[in-house]
Amino acid sequence: MKRHKLPIGIQSFAKIRSDNYHYVDKTALALTLIESSSHYFLSRPRRFGKSLFLDMLKELFEGNEPLFQGLAAHDQWDWTTQYPVLRFSFGSGDYSSLDHLKEDISKQLTHFEQQFGITPQFSHLSGRFSDLLLQLHKTTGKPSVVLVDEYDKPILDTLKDSELARQNRDFLRSFYGTIKDHDAHIKFTFLTGVSKFSKVSLFSGLNNLKDITLDPRYSTLCGYTDHDIDTVFEAELAGLDRDDIRTWYNGYNWLGDGVYNPFDILQLFDTRTFSNYWFETGTPTFLVDLLLERHVPSLALDNMNSSSSMLSSFDVDDMTTEALLFQTGYLTIKKQRQVGGQKYYTLGYPNQEVYQSLNELLLSTFTQNKSAQSDQSILLYDLLLNNDFDGLKTLFHSFFASIPHHWYTSNNIQTFEGYYSSVFYSYFAALGLDVIVEDCTNHGRLDMTLKFNQQVYLFEFKVVELAPEGKAIEQIKDKQYADKYRALNQPIHLIGVEFSKDDRNIVGFEVERG
Repeated sequence: MKRHKLPIGIQSFAKIRSDNYHYVDKTALALTLIESSSHYFLSRPRRFGKSLFLDMLKELFEGNEPLFQGLAAHDQWDWTTQYPVLRFSFGSGDYSSLDHLKEDISKQLTHFEQQFGITPQFSHLSGRFSDLLLQLHKTTGKPSVVLVDEYDKPILDTLKDSELARQNRDFLRSFYGTIKDHDAHIKFTFLTGVSKFSKVSLFSGLNNLKDITLDPRYSTLCGYTDHDIDTVFEAELAGLDRDDIRTWYNGYNWLGDGVYNPFDILQLFDTRTFSNYWFETGTPTFLVDLLLERHVPSLALDNMNSSSSMLSSFDVDDMTTEALLFQTGYLTIKKQRQVGGQKYYTLGYPNQEVYQSLNELLLSTFTQNKSAQSDQSILLYDLLLNNDFDGLKTLFHSFFASIPHHWYTSNNIQTFEGYYSSVFYSYFAALGLDVIVEDCTNHGRLDMTLKFNQQVYLFEFKVVELAPEGKAIEQIKDKQYADKYRALNQPIHLIGVEFSKDDRNIVGFEVERG
């Protein structure tokens, strides 16, 4: 039997089904959607298969039966009925001005008008869209299917220019409002994007959309499950450690089964090497700048709390850090809790790839010298292997000494202890080491725990005056933080690190065996 090919970067359902590519069957979920309601919205991070899912819906409604042979939908769909499909895509346009956005939509409308033989009766875009829906229903006798891919990209691409982002948002709000006004002429609507803009800001004219972003029934609509990996891709697993695959790439959670990012998995099966494939496809410089501007310590990223309303309040003028990190895929839901009438979520890194790569990126922002960062990371690993604590102190002292004075003033650091400890944490996390921050014990919370090489390292950080005061190491001992790890029967090292706010460097670095 001919081996299936890996559909890396392929978003065409027809190409995948016709040319012997692996395909994870999502058609059963598509049928459930279609049977349950008519108008949907789904937010997922980039490269999660949203475009492919929309393309499958397009082929389904257009009645291309041969493509669905052997899939769940084939025997449950009426192939005698075809619907006109309008699939808008904003994935590759230039949205550096409102005129460019309008030109892109006009081009797409022209394509539909030519495809269906409709002569435009209006010059303005909403009018052309409206008339297109009416004329299609009249000429075909069937209501249209409207699919919108990356509905939010014209806004996300311009976030650094808030005025332009608002202009694009307001125009799209009016354009998308056409969908609600013509509900009688639309069979089915599905909008996808990375962000979930609040209904007030973007969808005030489209309040009949059913948001399935956090609906457990559709948590696996995009992405691969463990079952998919073990069945569809069974032939690709030989020679790869299954647990490593889970650690590196699984863990994205939208209140249902966890999923893998498809791009990561396909690249892994192609190269047979673990790497940060998804992360490298889109360096979030805007996100990193925002974290620094808002003084969000990297220590806090793996344990952030957010309400359900916060995750839904994204807008040009109101981007909560938690919503931005969650919607872009850098954090995911780890736990949920109902408190009164509100749901609260604990957010954290989904997997090894994001944990390691995001901290490496943050670290490069701290260091401003990627070459030195690489050398220091390698040296850090070797020093840990040898428990060379004098070398560790020298390494971090040298690093802090290399940061120019203007970096502190221009970044308006408000919590020096949080900044210093974040640098420590990011160095370890960028190596992918097992680090726990604010490690809870029955006596209190330890700043940071590192488990490495069958040993445990307990860190406490303090900001002091010019001279070391021994407060950090004493707190570790007084709070008996080591007791939590004695059952491991591994060497335990207590490390108290004290920083001088005036010197902006380490003045105390004490180490004792626990």
